[in-house]
Amino acid sequence: QVQLVESGGGLVLAGGSLRLSCAASGNIFSINAMGWYRQAPGNKREWVASITSGGSTNYADSVKGRFTISRDNARTPVYLQMNSLKPEDTAVYYCAAEAFTDSYTTKEIWGQGTQVTVSS
Repeated sequence: QVQLVESGGGLVLAGGSLRLSCAASGNIFSINAMGWYRQAPGNKREWVASITSGGSTNYADSVKGRFTISRDNARTPVYLQMNSLKPEDTAVYYCAAEAFTDSYTTKEIWGQGTQVTVSS
């Protein structure tokens, strides 16, 4: 009942910036938290950043000081502002949501991903 669509990926030079967006639809107010993950070639999917319904944010050590996660008032869209990009940031970036199915149970919802390529 919640659907996610990412956008904003592309090709940039090292040191450049991109802003990713994740639009949620459906039962938006069932969403407890949202976040961004990425998967580089040959690597497992890794967590990048998250934001709770109360606005609390957390970041992976690899992106602290460079990336910022934010959202609009109604939980959607959520953004990932990426600055000072490095070639190692190259990956498919996925938006994810933790949504309540009832008062005590949650499940993860995933978008289709958007490609970010940083060239040196």
